[in-house]
Amino acid sequence: MKILLINHYAGSDRMGMEYRPFYLAREWAADGHAVTVLGASFSHLRRIQPEIRADHEVTVEDGVRFRWLRTRPYQGNGSGRVVNMLTFVGKLLTDARRIAREERPDVVICSSTYPLDIYPGARIARAARARLVFEVHDLWPLTPVLLGGYSRRHPYIMMLQAAEDFACRNADRVVSILPDACGYMVGRGLEPAKFAHVPNGIPIAALQAAVPDDLPPDIAARIAEERAKGRFLVGYAGGINPSNPVEAILDGAALLAGEPVSFILVGDGSSAPELRARVGQLGLDNFHLAGPIPKWTVQRFLTEMDALSMPWRRSPLYRYGVSPNKMFDYMLAARPIVQSCDASNDLVRDAQCGITVPPEDPAAYADAIRQLIQLPQAERLRLGENGRRFVEQHHDYPIIASRFIAALGPA
Repeated sequence: MKILLINHYAGSDRMGMEYRPFYLAREWAADGHAVTVLGASFSHLRRIQPEIRADHEVTVEDGVRFRWLRTRPYQGNGSGRVVNMLTFVGKLLTDARRIAREERPDVVICSSTYPLDIYPGARIARAARARLVFEVHDLWPLTPVLLGGYSRRHPYIMMLQAAEDFACRNADRVVSILPDACGYMVGRGLEPAKFAHVPNGIPIAALQAAVPDDLPPDIAARIAEERAKGRFLVGYAGGINPSNPVEAILDGAALLAGEPVSFILVGDGSSAPELRARVGQLGLDNFHLAGPIPKWTVQRFLTEMDALSMPWRRSPLYRYGVSPNKMFDYMLAARPIVQSCDASNDLVRDAQCGITVPPEDPAAYADAIRQLIQLPQAERLRLGENGRRFVEQHHDYPIIASRFIAALGPA
């Protein structure tokens, strides 16, 4: 099968996020499919941008073929990002027939976070007589409305809503990482039989094959220092930004001050300066922002912890379910997880790998940490192994890629 996967922000292990298109394409290529990932030459999510000089240049990353359209660099979420987005979509529309003629896909997957790529994707699919698939990562525009405070009457939101509705009415298949999004999509015009759930995952073999790098000296020293104090270590690895409410971990740490537990967070983001200021104001010695670490050292860090923390905000958005990559990284590390969440699904419960408490409830979170501390070590190890077994059985990328192909149905 020839697969064209359109994702504005597509990256790779070398370039950085977004990883899902790369991991899916790598598995599909290994299974004998001819795959091309079509992305924009600039993304704020990547550490490294592809070096191209013209539209439609092709590069190869670990056996995955990428085709690029040039877009301007930008910073933040202002007008520059909108221009970058519209440039990418505009070039896709203009060059749709060329792309269809040169790629000759059997399947066109529109997979950018925002839904505007469905219009050129439909044009490419029609010209190539290919099946059209709309892949939903987050529900847009519902996510910026509920989490970003945008009005439903904002012109940008109305434009995104029109695109989502078009996708629901015209796609041959809608694949969502969110387990309970079908009802929402049906409300936007989708036929229920066209919906399929294919969750997120992680490339377990690649992670296990990577040589475990030493942790940065300052982080290794911090871990050793906290261990010397006889403290139970709770870790977090991820963004320190408004979408990840790590202040909830800080609130729990404040309630646990004076008890034998410390919290170590790796990652960075726009909320880090404010969080550091709060730590200083509270005078806590059990909460440490350790900064970002290289991707391939994350598993090493996680396995140095006694437990791992997964905070969520309370939001009606999560009634459609969640499928966070971070959760699967945590499970692979085989450490018990404390999740603060009120979603329609509960991965921690399903895996029997920890404790779930209500979001934005510091007292409940602190009590869950106390429960884990009081458990015998053998019981904590059992919870951790439950998580590892669950992710190996359900969320390894060879499994995810096969589920996606199966979800497409017969040709």
